Amino acid sequence: MLSSFYQSELIEAGCDEAGRGCLAGPVFAAAVILPRDFSHPVLNDSKKLKEKDRFKLRELIEKQALSFAVGMVDHHEIDRINILNASFSAMHLALDQLNIRPGLILVDGNRFKPYQSLPHQCIVKGDGKFYSIAAASILAKTYRDEYMLRISDQYPQYGWEINKGYPTSKHRSAVMVYGLSPYHRKSFRISDPQLSLPL
Repeated sequence: MLSSFYQSELIEAGCDEAGRGCLAGPVFAAAVILPRDFSHPVLNDSKKLKEKDRFKLRELIEKQALSFAVGMVDHHEIDRINILNASFSAMHLALDQLNIRPGLILVDGNRFKPYQSLPHQCIVKGDGKFYSIAAASILAKTYRDEYMLRISDQYPQYGWEINKGYPTSKHRSAVMVYGLSPYHRKSFRISDPQLSLPL
């Protein structure tokens, strides 16, 4: 079971992103404020769940969250400001949309660009430790997967309906054969099928 909250005084918003290690498409991030008594036996890091379970959990999260929002930064902006800054920007965009102002932001990972004057706590592998971060990981992942599925119809040769833009050998090989699509991140090393991209 994950923890419901990090501390007991301030309203917490969990934040996480999806798509940071992809070769194509945007990076998505979500911010989620859950009730203090929220718990769920299945909710966990989105990477540990099956796709159908992620979408079931998204529906539950969106019904039970006190507030939630999703932000997106496209591949052009990723190339302009780099993927790390784009991830922070997507989180900030999500936080901007919350209709409840949190008192503390819980962020998955070890780095974050401060948001306004709010305190934050970075938590390595936080999506497997706190419900609010896990919920944010579910929303970010499912919204991004839906986006990649939609644009896969335009460029079926890259297999985005399966790899969602991540650097599989098939994806890299397709780039070598067909070249870059308009959705590829030009600042990433894409063409070598043997390369792996650090997440």
